[in-house]
Amino acid sequence: MPPPGERAGDRVGPGIGFELIAIVCFSLVDGLAKWLGQDYPAVQIVFFRYLFGLLPVAVFVWRGGGLSSLRTRRLPLHILRASLLFAALFLFFQALQSMPLAEAIAVAFTAPLFVTALAGPLLGEAVDARRWGAVALGFLGALIMVRPGSAAFRPEALLVLGSALAFSLFVTLTRRMTRTETNVALLAYSTLFAGTLSLPFLPFVWLAPAGEDLWLFMLIGLVGGMAAFLVIQAYRHAPASVLAPFDYTALIWGALFGWLIWHEKPGLQIWLGAAIVAAAGVYIARHEAGAPGRRATPPTRPPG
Repeated sequence: MPPPGERAGDRVGPGIGFELIAIVCFSLVDGLAKWLGQDYPAVQIVFFRYLFGLLPVAVFVWRGGGLSSLRTRRLPLHILRASLLFAALFLFFQALQSMPLAEAIAVAFTAPLFVTALAGPLLGEAVDARRWGAVALGFLGALIMVRPGSAAFRPEALLVLGSALAFSLFVTLTRRMTRTETNVALLAYSTLFAGTLSLPFLPFVWLAPAGEDLWLFMLIGLVGGMAAFLVIQAYRHAPASVLAPFDYTALIWGALFGWLIWHEKPGLQIWLGAAIVAAAGVYIARHEAGAPGRRATPPTRPPG
């Protein structure tokens, strides 16, 4: 993913366009993962996501200067970062097997709240009272969606929260590594190592893909890799504070795909909680953008 808040151009319009297309792609990956998750284990879906995702990443490396763009002295941190990404995606795909698509996406948007809460202890950044208030409000929205202690509580929602926490650690580490690492290296190593980390688990859960499903696995990797590239392009043209509201269009796509394919209808409490989380996330992104010397955190969720 791109360095949060990075901006290398002033053409905001194209940046918004790249972001909107990327969100559609990520939502499509989530939908495909839920579809395949009815027959295949989550770790196998993660494996194919990153296996075929290497193809668009290879193009990105080629365009970014070839193998020289992958030079790094921080390989252990790249492995740690990929481990966090693997955990985030595995938990998210696992939850999708039994959780409505739009609801899972909505809960996953708590990730930027975790990022803000971790900015102090892990990055040494000062978090003022307004941002702590936004974090508290956002988690209130999450409680409205998850509804712990009620008959409507879904245990799998805890997997999504765990995914969001892992992804927030991934984003926090990314913010440190962007000082020395290129976008190309960050994307390439996270794709390569996250896929590799799934290998030890495959012998215990592997199911031979049917012919038509193999094409869907390939589509997940290609579309997911392309989406990651589009997000990087978006943040080259526009700051996180501008792109933040558009990231939440994933809720619309998730609801649409869920309704068309699985006839899912998110309840009022999901939309209310999602609106609160979205408002908190957008506020945090815009508030951080105005803080001198701080990289704004885009309100991203665990990516498909």
